[in-house]
Amino acid sequence: MPRPLIVAIVGPTAAGKTALSLALASRFSAEVVSVDSRQVYRGMDIGTAKPTTVERARLPHHLIDVAAPTDDFSLAAYLDIARPAILDVHDRGNLPLLVGGTGQYLWALLEAWRIPSVAPDTAYRQELADIGEAQGAEALHTRLAQVDPDSAASIDPRNQRRVIRALEVHHQTGVPFSRVRRRGPEPYHSLILGLTMPRDDLYQRIDRRVNGMIEAGWTDEIVRLLDSGVTPEHPSMGSVGYRALVSYLAGELALDDAIHNAKTATHRFARHQYAWFRLSDPRIHWLNSGDDVEAMAGTLVQAGLRSSR
Repeated sequence: MPRPLIVAIVGPTAAGKTALSLALASRFSAEVVSVDSRQVYRGMDIGTAKPTTVERARLPHHLIDVAAPTDDFSLAAYLDIARPAILDVHDRGNLPLLVGGTGQYLWALLEAWRIPSVAPDTAYRQELADIGEAQGAEALHTRLAQVDPDSAASIDPRNQRRVIRALEVHHQTGVPFSRVRRRGPEPYHSLILGLTMPRDDLYQRIDRRVNGMIEAGWTDEIVRLLDSGVTPEHPSMGSVGYRALVSYLAGELALDDAIHNAKTATHRFARHQYAWFRLSDPRIHWLNSGDDVEAMAGTLVQAGLRSSR
């Protein structure tokens, strides 16, 4: 029996993934399943570049606004709701479009990762957080490299939350997280479309987007979050650019400096995304911005639908 087709649209931030999803939805009966670890949070709309209300009215979107910004939302929590959402889309006779730039979420879905059921150890997490505060994030990443070099190679040292989680899993199980995280049989026939462009062009798009976010009221959004009880220490506020603007609101940075820092952090984030979505990965059909991306993507989706029947 053929596996159901899903189409993933991946690539760095600001590459045009949302626009392509809307273009494909105009040709195919589709629904979006978000693959974005920040768009899950309610109230974080501008800074995470969520699809607008108009865009979301054009086709159904799932896995957006499913968590409070005070929640500790995990990969396991994402998979628990993403997998049924994909099946529901298929049951309605529609095509799931997995759209987003969180590589860990995408590969966990496509490769059927079986995430270990390891309960949070608050005391151990705090112990590690104290080490990170006193010695810096690199100290924690070095510790992870000693017990689990594969996980250390795939986790950005600045992503302290993920480093601590990998150490926590090893601490509780005695097994490296990279080995505990098993893969099951691939449940879908997947077509992966990647959007890319020259690095300088991408950075210019990112900078224009950040400017547009500021004009749209990004700082006001952060004020509302802080007033509602969200703190800079909550994982949600680790979203790119938010802490730079928190520093501005706290009087620690001038606005121009905070905006510059947000742009620089987003450039760095885009480079990190290319580590998850490698241009050399044969599974990904890369589409360049200078080409007729919508036409090429449509042809690939049509071929994928034929082969999956």
